[in-house]
Amino acid sequence: MRDYSRFDKFLDSLRGEIYAEPPSEPAISVTAMMVNHLKQNGALKAGMDVLDIGCGQGVALAHFRDAGAKAIGITIGADYEVCKAAGYEVIEADQSFLEFPDQSFDLLWCRHVLEHSPFPLFTLSEYFRLTRVGGHVYVEVPAPDTSAYHHENLNHYSVFGLSSWQSLMRRTGFTIADATAINVNVACGPDVYWGILLRRDQ
Repeated sequence: MRDYSRFDKFLDSLRGEIYAEPPSEPAISVTAMMVNHLKQNGALKAGMDVLDIGCGQGVALAHFRDAGAKAIGITIGADYEVCKAAGYEVIEADQSFLEFPDQSFDLLWCRHVLEHSPFPLFTLSEYFRLTRVGGHVYVEVPAPDTSAYHHENLNHYSVFGLSSWQSLMRRTGFTIADATAINVNVACGPDVYWGILLRRDQ
């Protein structure tokens, strides 16, 4: 039997780099914009099972509830208690090690979460496992080399260019349905996020 104790110790050491995410701009506006985009292209409909991975303090969960979807949030740390107090269904868990059955969800929402994975190919394979055939995953990640210096963020472990992300996503089995650059202004200057809509075709 393999000994994973060093790996477990490594993951435990990263927990101290988790921080709370109170709602703020431009996250509030970008979330509303991209949820509306998912509604328009049919990736989000009433009655769907939605998993909000890295749900923060529930900004997107509120939109999913208003859309009539059945949403569950995943988070770690102080944000978990905030979401529970607000009445959202939320589970404290790591995005890479989720215990839901295969193909449990029609839509996974993963906004500014995947860059926090030290092993994104494995994490994407978990996203794929949880997505129903015909379902979608919305991934939004910060672009590298902007004024925000996302690669220097305390717990940003995977900050790549768009072509690198798309390659990992295709290797996992996803079809890339849509990809766009989201240009925003933050305190330090102009910033760019990659908004990528994935589809599981088989």
